[in-house]
Amino acid sequence: MGNHVRIIIFIVTLSLVILWSCWEKLPEDLFPSRSYIGCQPETVKVLSIFTPGFNAKPTLISPEELHYIEEELKWPAPPINVTAANQATSAHTSSYALLNPRELYSVGDVITVMITARDGLKNPKTYGGDFFQAKLFNAELKASVFGQVFDHNNGTYTANFMLLWEGLAKVSIRMIHSSEAVQVLLRHRELEPDKVYFLGVFRNGSQAEEVVCNAQRSVRLMLGSPCCCEYRHPITDETWVCRKPQNLPCSAWVYHKMGGYQAILSSLESSLLHGSVTKVILTGGDVQVSVSHHEPVLGEGVKCVPGLGTPSPAGFYLQNKWTSLLCHAQSFRSANQIAACLKDKQMLMMGDSTLRQWYEYLLSQVPTLKQLNLHTSAKSGPFEAVDVDNNIRMVWRAHGLPLRTSVTPYADLHYISSEVDTLAGGQHSVVVFTIWAHFTTFPLITYLRRLASIRQAILSLLQRAPESLVVIKTANTGYSDVYGSDWLSWQLDSALRIMFKNLPVVFIDVWQMTSCYRSPDNIHPPRDVIENEVDMFLSFVCPK
Repeated sequence: MGNHVRIIIFIVTLSLVILWSCWEKLPEDLFPSRSYIGCQPETVKVLSIFTPGFNAKPTLISPEELHYIEEELKWPAPPINVTAANQATSAHTSSYALLNPRELYSVGDVITVMITARDGLKNPKTYGGDFFQAKLFNAELKASVFGQVFDHNNGTYTANFMLLWEGLAKVSIRMIHSSEAVQVLLRHRELEPDKVYFLGVFRNGSQAEEVVCNAQRSVRLMLGSPCCCEYRHPITDETWVCRKPQNLPCSAWVYHKMGGYQAILSSLESSLLHGSVTKVILTGGDVQVSVSHHEPVLGEGVKCVPGLGTPSPAGFYLQNKWTSLLCHAQSFRSANQIAACLKDKQMLMMGDSTLRQWYEYLLSQVPTLKQLNLHTSAKSGPFEAVDVDNNIRMVWRAHGLPLRTSVTPYADLHYISSEVDTLAGGQHSVVVFTIWAHFTTFPLITYLRRLASIRQAILSLLQRAPESLVVIKTANTGYSDVYGSDWLSWQLDSALRIMFKNLPVVFIDVWQMTSCYRSPDNIHPPRDVIENEVDMFLSFVCPK
């Protein structure tokens, strides 16, 4: 190894050690934590969106709103620092039990389960902050429903379940992360924003160079070359930063692509996030109840229109079919039904690959929808399909940078807000977007800035064309490491719901639909789930 390489490695390591030591010395009110719904412990504050270096426009999000988001996203931090993995909460020693059991239950009843957290040494935990997911299910009936978890901030939790089908219903509790692991995720989210890096390809004739790029400046980004090429979008004010190429101008940037992963975890942090202790089902209880028949109160009489919010539970599966408790959802199983619903519609879909699954599903279900060959990236598009007979136009685009993808012309990567700003809107216009999966590695304020920009564009669209339909696909479950944990996704999803909750938009709650489904975790849900998600979407496009 050359001396210059050793020097660079030493500088990088020293910089990260300094950052780490700074973290340990920072006041406790600098970084955020988060509690389950219904729990408001004394926790620390989120970084201000007006922190120097964060260039969000003050008109897009007020200090009062930011404070509200900060309060809602609190998460209880452990009062002690563990020195060994067995001091953290363990799914293998934790348990749960049914509260106030009885012999007879009816559809529509609610049951409550108490979860008792213990560490790896079987000691009861005395503080909260563990991240659990809960569901009620019946494997034979292919039935399941989401359970809401409440943190009592003392080592105990309760999970509530509504009984929604006749027959047996069994409880399943998974510990996604211990409270100690959550703090690792939080720390690296805020202090190591470049743990995922990207590459920019610069070209001029036959000359080409690749350089490291990212959403913001960092120590690692600026090492090894002159700094920097900074690209600021003239409308959204979003920035993208690349190392300056050695021999080419900044104007020669042509392609974007994923670079790699470079998170630096200590051995203890790696242990706390290891797969063997992540998403583990608690074995300390075997709770099931027998449910007799009784007609539940469903959302059958409610028309699927914008502004309904999201109840908990939002629905349930039975024989793999999602029944909505929000509104009168329909099934669109034939090509003719889907085509009739989408007739005369122009749909703009923008987001990540989980929304691309909707586009691909609709394309596969409606033979008259024909995709144009735009000669674009197979992963990041854009894609466009048309049905001339039914006057349908359907476009899917990636949501813009940051994006973990293969080589893509950067000119094809448009921001959601800039695309929405170009729409006239109206009764034939449908906008669908999702945005979260590619932001889990960045500080929360980076995501809030993007949401604020999108919200402003949506508000303008609805002001000039109130009959436009805007649909937000929420985050889904499936991530499980420092680059994309379900906890990180849930934080972003919670922020998105807060910032758009007072707008006349539609939320398709795929978080509940994926977290309680019977298939193994996958960031890209199976076709059965996509079918149910699209049915909910179309129920809002063509409400009855």
